Amino acid sequence: MNKKLHLVSLGCTKNLVDSEVMLGRLKEYEITDDNADADVIIVNTCGFIDAAKEESINTVLNLHDERKKDSILVMSGCLSERYKEELQADLPEIDIFTGVGDYEKIDELIASKQSTFSPEVYLATETSGRVITGSSYHAYIKIAEGCNQACSFCAIPSFKGKLHSRSLESIFKEVKNLVDQGFYDFSFISQDSSSYGRDMGLNDGLVDLIEGVEAIEGVASARILYLYPSTTTFALIDAIADSKVFQTYYDMPIQHIDDAMLKTMKRGFGEEKTMALLEYMKSKPGAFLRTSLIAGHPGESEESFKRLCDFMESFEFDRFNTFHYSNEETTAAYTMKQVDEEKIEQRAQILGEIAEKCTLKSLEKMIGETVTVVIDGESDEHEYLLSARPLIWAVDIDGEILINDTSDLPITYGKMYEAKITELVGDQLLATLIKAL
Repeated sequence: MNKKLHLVSLGCTKNLVDSEVMLGRLKEYEITDDNADADVIIVNTCGFIDAAKEESINTVLNLHDERKKDSILVMSGCLSERYKEELQADLPEIDIFTGVGDYEKIDELIASKQSTFSPEVYLATETSGRVITGSSYHAYIKIAEGCNQACSFCAIPSFKGKLHSRSLESIFKEVKNLVDQGFYDFSFISQDSSSYGRDMGLNDGLVDLIEGVEAIEGVASARILYLYPSTTTFALIDAIADSKVFQTYYDMPIQHIDDAMLKTMKRGFGEEKTMALLEYMKSKPGAFLRTSLIAGHPGESEESFKRLCDFMESFEFDRFNTFHYSNEETTAAYTMKQVDEEKIEQRAQILGEIAEKCTLKSLEKMIGETVTVVIDGESDEHEYLLSARPLIWAVDIDGEILINDTSDLPITYGKMYEAKITELVGDQLLATLIKAL
């Protein structure tokens, strides 16, 4: 009888790719959702901000409390890497500790029951043998690891290191391999995607990547996540907009818009240059803009916060997320005078309300449009409704459209359809299928 594996992947989609590599190395195990029945339990942790760190620790301890005798509990990933000495001293419940360098050795670590932390950060390639999870048609492609930026609030470079890009050839081979397996929709990810290739001498590596992916037969749709203002070029914005494969989707976390705050955050770009990029993106036909902000960073005055709110209300992003500032050791902001926690909470709530309004306006604009969607399955809302995602939207983060009229078309999950959006009910779009594609 096969041994059973329970894996929990926390944090970002970049973490998910590494989790999928571990699944690929442990194919002899039967995957189980019942952690109490698992012989091996792996938690791939996130160590980005306090909330993520707390979630990682709580998840590990809860799984330990429920696990069966003689099972193996593994803690891997960013939190484990960032606090390796402290965690190994404070968590005797964990059988194996490993960080961000040994995902492809997870089978060896489990067999030997040894903890290890490689000095180099792991970057998946076309030979990694990943097991794609969560979708039969969409996959994330990690194009680089690490980051050369020096943002005041971010600890990632301290445990992920400098930018390390994959070769274009490696990326293209992985995409081709996945197309052969039936995948046709791809999201390209890294910590700072718009810097891709700079460590290899490429001036605008994403433009080269776009051209190469477009030439791969079978790729129907793609998007790039995590652009950085100071490394995003107008040529890249054009290449995305002009592509017949890449969605006109711009995901560029700006964190703030006030000049003084951007300088304090060490963002590299001020308001004028950031605005120029955003306006150029917005000018592209059918463009979808997503960003993220930080509420309550040290130095954020009432005036600078109001400046941010006014901008976010007037610019009307399609989607944006707000993070509460988290004071992280090893960062430049750690020793700055901190904003009161209650004030951070209030500001995050205000920005959250603005985000809801922006999302509703974006959804309202789609009423009457004909869009390409993928049917993901039965909706959680009602058994007679289908959950669909417009291909321009990113997986999991941008929402769903509910299909309430299939026009009696045969339905295949994971297949593309043309649909007409008919109405907005609350914050939920409804659509009618027109034809299969």
